[in-house]
Amino acid sequence: MPRHSTMLALGTEAPKFALPDTVGKTRKLDEFAAAPVLLVAFICNHCPYVMHILDGFGQFAHEYGPKGVAVVAISSNDVESHPQDAPAAMAQLATDRRFDFPYLFDESQAVARAYQAVCTPDFFLFDRGRRLVYRGQFDSSRPGSKTPVSGADMRVAVEAVLAGKSVPDLQVASTGCGIKWKPGNAPDEM
Repeated sequence: MPRHSTMLALGTEAPKFALPDTVGKTRKLDEFAAAPVLLVAFICNHCPYVMHILDGFGQFAHEYGPKGVAVVAISSNDVESHPQDAPAAMAQLATDRRFDFPYLFDESQAVARAYQAVCTPDFFLFDRGRRLVYRGQFDSSRPGSKTPVSGADMRVAVEAVLAGKSVPDLQVASTGCGIKWKPGNAPDEM
């Protein structure tokens, strides 16, 4: 059953993180301080919603990186129940898809809870001051739909931030697979 993002309050400060990437290096929020825009995306290897947009998301990151948009992807799934989302498989996916952004592993799931991420994909866009300006869908395409993946919603938001304008008020929740929480770790179990 699809889940929808919780729509974290706009203006929320980006929660800090220090997580290992797929090559074992720890990456921290502060490393991206120079970027005028930061996109944090919760994804995983197995979710059909993520797989549906993954090429478009990779192209988006490649296109907007030179414009000052830092992109960070995080997988928070429980690898006991979903071994295809383990770090070795994440590294393989990052290599196969030629990610030019870090793909981090949130083993404790604390970062997903801090961002109130509940589904994959789940997107959080922050301005230079690292205040949340957009949260929601990449675009309106879904697996099985005839709508092509374009990143239209994210592009509108990013272009507004880069131009120093307000992001549109209408923001549609992201839809995807629920994050695979470790027993007792889901936000509604705490």
